[in-house]
Amino acid sequence: MHPFILQRPRDIPAALALRAQAGRTDSPTEYIAGGTDMVQLLQEHVRQPEQLVSLAGLLDDGIDAGPQGLRLGAAATMADVAAHPIVVKQYPLISAALLNSASPQVRNQATMGGNLLQRTRCPYFRDVGYEACNKRTPGSGCAAIGAENRWHAVLGTSDNCIAVHASDLAVALVALDAVVEVRGVDGQRAVAVADLHRLPGDTPHLEAVLEPGEVITAITVPANAAGLRSHYQKVRDRASFEFAVVSAAVALQLDNNRIMQARVALGGVGTKLWR
Repeated sequence: MHPFILQRPRDIPAALALRAQAGRTDSPTEYIAGGTDMVQLLQEHVRQPEQLVSLAGLLDDGIDAGPQGLRLGAAATMADVAAHPIVVKQYPLISAALLNSASPQVRNQATMGGNLLQRTRCPYFRDVGYEACNKRTPGSGCAAIGAENRWHAVLGTSDNCIAVHASDLAVALVALDAVVEVRGVDGQRAVAVADLHRLPGDTPHLEAVLEPGEVITAITVPANAAGLRSHYQKVRDRASFEFAVVSAAVALQLDNNRIMQARVALGGVGTKLWR
């Protein structure tokens, strides 16, 4: 593992300031929260930052429901959200997607915000022995194209990248029209989960629409999503923890058994979440 400095800021403004300062000095710096993905990337030498800015204890981990809908703090763990009575009863699509994600150990540690920003599971990205990876090294090529690509995208691809986004949670959130709250040095803004990730185009190393240093602070799901009939289905190579070959989240608005609106989101087949 590449040596790095771990920064523990006292609050979110201090964390944002550290990232902004690192940007001015061109020092590779990244955030770490639950760390379930970042630690693996560090161990595999995929990421080699000079600094990690810890968000532990700084972000909201609450799970709250009200007239405006469901609000999930970015630091809430996957396990806590999946088991929360309000989520299970009113937003079962989210609970089902989370329970189909990762192992219990990972769900106990991984955060909701981090899950949405996890890096691709493409083996050519995760294995630095493959030099050609435009996500890891822009301009180096894509080893997956023309190689073993059963796990790769058929939607939203480019000549530079065919890697899929791996989040099960994001598939469910897209079907429910969820929004993420984002905070940066210039203030706060909201981004639809459906718009959070970019198509690879010529810049596959830029995966999300977040500006440098921005953090996800919360996820909100509209109140009308609580009345939808929904289902999450995941096809994988084994029943235990495994990433999706293909997955789908379906949310239906019914009126006397008549479908008034249908939303279908797909995972495992696109370079971003597809609806």
